[in-house]
Formats: sequence, structure tokens, C-alpha cells
Amino acid sequence: MVSRRSGPELYSTQDQLRSNNYFSLRYTYDKFTAGIQYELYAPNPLLGYFPGFKGNGISNYFVNFNHQGLDITAGNFYDQFGSGLVFRSWEDRQLGVDNSIRGIRVKYDFTDYLNATAFTGNQRAGFELSEGTITGVNTEFNLASVLKSDTGIDLGASYVQRYQESTSADVNFPATVGMYSARADITFDSFFIGGEYVYKEEDAFVNNRQVFVGNYQDGRALLVNTGYATKGLGINATFRAMENMTFFSDRDESANPFLQQTINYVPGYTKQQDYAVTNIYVYAPQAAVVPGEQKAGEIGGQIDVYYTADKDSFLGGNYGTKFEFNYANWSGLDATFDEPNNTYTAALLSRGEKYFEEYSVAVKKRFSENLSAIFTGVRTEYNGLIIEGKDFFLKGNSFIIDAQYKLPKGRSMRMDLQHLGADADRGNWAATTLEYSFSPFLSVYVTDLYNYEETNRHYFSLGGSYTRGRSRVAFNYGRQRGGLICVGGVCRFVPENTGLTLNLATNF
Repeated sequence: MVSRRSGPELYSTQDQLRSNNYFSLRYTYDKFTAGIQYELYAPNPLLGYFPGFKGNGISNYFVNFNHQGLDITAGNFYDQFGSGLVFRSWEDRQLGVDNSIRGIRVKYDFTDYLNATAFTGNQRAGFELSEGTITGVNTEFNLASVLKSDTGIDLGASYVQRYQESTSADVNFPATVGMYSARADITFDSFFIGGEYVYKEEDAFVNNRQVFVGNYQDGRALLVNTGYATKGLGINATFRAMENMTFFSDRDESANPFLQQTINYVPGYTKQQDYAVTNIYVYAPQAAVVPGEQKAGEIGGQIDVYYTADKDSFLGGNYGTKFEFNYANWSGLDATFDEPNNTYTAALLSRGEKYFEEYSVAVKKRFSENLSAIFTGVRTEYNGLIIEGKDFFLKGNSFIIDAQYKLPKGRSMRMDLQHLGADADRGNWAATTLEYSFSPFLSVYVTDLYNYEETNRHYFSLGGSYTRGRSRVAFNYGRQRGGLICVGGVCRFVPENTGLTLNLATNF
């Protein structure tokens, strides 16, 4: 999920020094665990983070009791039902996301094959809480244990609702909106397949914090995962179709660009690329209905194939060779929109305008005990109007060579050369990275991403990290390219900026 709304009020650069600071304590005694987290954002959060993080205070706290299958938490907690399509609360400091629920959560294991979870509470929004109250119930059932079958069969069902008081004069306005999920996973021998279907009750459209009344639409989603694994070969495939699947604890936050107060988890199922040029045009999932942009959801998927050629074979050579292939394709649903009345009709299993398509191939090869390399090629087609609101459709080809050489005494040196040839937007890019490790604990690097066709601008970076025991310090100075940043398929926009970043993490 991602929102494109941005502006000077969201990305003010008036504070040249900014910091995000987190201090967590956890204590366990017998069957009880307690925790607290203090956060300080001084004088403001880092650029691109939610402005509601400004200031300092105790953000999270909890007390947990766990005994003989009974697990009770009061305070802030994180959880996930199924794939997360109906509910997932999690923390990712790199993205600036903390969607914890503050309330009460109870989980009970009735048997070794049946458990249930129930919770209610309000979602975190900076140092405040959401207006909407979230309530959920989930159950998991291991049918294989009951049948004493060698075939794994896991069933699950969930219900999650948001209640937010209605201020509308419309007596039919949906103050309570629920989502239902049913799922099954089957595993046998080297094969697995799993599916989940989600239904969302009628909800109001929200556009730029404006809540529309009079027309309310439901939503649905279908997710299928399958795979096969044997010696030297692995295949994984994912298919998803969804319509009107945004779900926020405050309905008028549905356009926020900081991923705050998201109840469900809708990642982009594409390959998570490792290099600068392959992360310029990344796919952000399109869960929302936006009649003015002719969007009602998405349909598509991806397939990954992994193959390892044995040593001393024709493809494997002296050390073996690994091959990776990925294909991803995403389109909009085939929908008809009535913009004056703010309504639409769409078929879930239909395909409309192409949003994104990508092929990637990687070959990982060791040439000697000390020298190894990765060769990567990527073909990308990218609908800029749909994904980021810029009127272009791009086709690009990326090529990367990444080599590493091991030196004596735990030292190593790595270098990559990257190029993206693109026929639209800002055109062609080149990049390189040089990294030197003095030991497994200390390394330094320098990178440069260069747009040599349109902007003639270098996005350089230099830094390093040092780890000692349970502590790690890392620094970086450079110019950040503005645009989408994605972690685990979840994306948000960040502003272009230049500065010094220092990270210090320690556990005791």
C-alpha cells in the first residue's frame, strides 16, 4: 500500500538536525513479562517520517501472562491473522511504521491442534491513539493432527472490525465495517498450496480526507500461494486479486502517505531487488478504489524459480552455480466507473490496464576459493501514472555485475557495476558500489547512483559500520534520491535530501 499525497508541509527541511531515538526495556519473571518503550524525536522526526512522531514520550507498554496455553496481553501488542489481509500490526523503524494496538489480547490453545485469539483496542497514531476501535477474532485448526494424516492440512478463519462513530446525517452511513477471512494450507511431500479469501463489508470512499456519503461499496480479495521443492530446485508462485481492500483505523486517514493506522497488510508481491538501479521503479500495490484515477484494485502475481547446478557438472563447474528467475505481472481490474455518482462496478477475476511487469535473472557463480560474482539482468515495464501519479509508461533494462574477493585474516572487498537503460521519465542511470571489510565487524563503503541523461546528478553515499558484542554503530553521508522506498513489499515515498545519518543500536 502506498499513498502519493505529499507536499512541503509533509517534508519540511527547516530543521537541519533531526533524530529518531528508541529505548526499550523488557523484564520477565516466571509467567509474567512486562515491557515499555520510550521514544524521542528531536527536534523533529527524520525526513519522510510521520510528523505525529514529534516530541517524546512513552509510546508503548504492556504486561503479558502466559501459562498452560493461556496468553493474555494488556497494553500494546502486535499480531497477524493469516497472511495479514484482514489484520497485521507490526513495527518497522526503517519505514517509520508502528501499527501496534493498545488494548487487550487473549489467546488460548484449546488443544495442540486448535487455538483462538481475540482482541480489542485502539491503534497507535504517533503518540496518540486512533479514533476507531479495532476488534478481532481468529482461530487456527490443524486438521492433519485430528486425522493423523501425513498430509499437512491447516484451516483458519478471522473476523476484524473497525468501529468509528459516524458524524454523517446519512442513517445508512457504515460506522462499523468488518472484514472476514477463510483460508486453508495443504502440504504433502515436496508440494504445498494455500489459499485465502477475504470479504470486506461496505465502507465509504475517502479521497484526500474527504469522506463521501450516499454510495458505499464492499470489497474482496483472493490470495493463492503454491510451491514445489526438491534437491537443487525450488519453485514458488503467488497470485492475488483484490478490490477495495484499504482498511484504516480512522477512515479519514485513508490517503496518508506515512502508512499510519493501517489495519491490514497488503505487500507488493514482486522480487525484492538488492541494487540501486533496480529499486528506482518498484511496484507499490494498488488496494484503494479511486474513481477519479480509474482504479478499483489489482490482479496479478509472481513466480520464483531457484536452481542449483551441482559441482563438476556442465553448468556447475568446480564450485557449483546458482540460478534465480523471477517474473511478476500486475494489472488493474476491468472496471466501469461512474465518476459523477462516485460508484463503480468491477469483476474480481478480470484484467484491465497493465500496471507493472518485470523479468529478472540472476546467476551466482564462484570462480575460486576467494572470488565469486553475481550477474543480474532485469526487464521492467512501469506505469508511472498509476503507481506514482506521473504521466509516463517506462520500459527499462538493468544489468548488474557484483564481485567479491576474500582476503586473508577475515578481510574482503566487494564491487558492483550497475546500469539502467530507460525510455521514459529521467532516462538512463549508472551506479557503482565499492565496499571494504577490515574484519567481520568493521566495514566501509562508497556508492554513487548517477542519472546521466536528464538531471546529470550524482546520488553519492559513503559510510561504514562497526559491531562489537551487542552494539552496532553505522554512519552514512550522502544525497538520497527521492521516490519510493520499499521494505518487504510495503512502500512509502521519501523526499530527496542530503545529509549525515548516524545509527547506534545496543542490547544489554
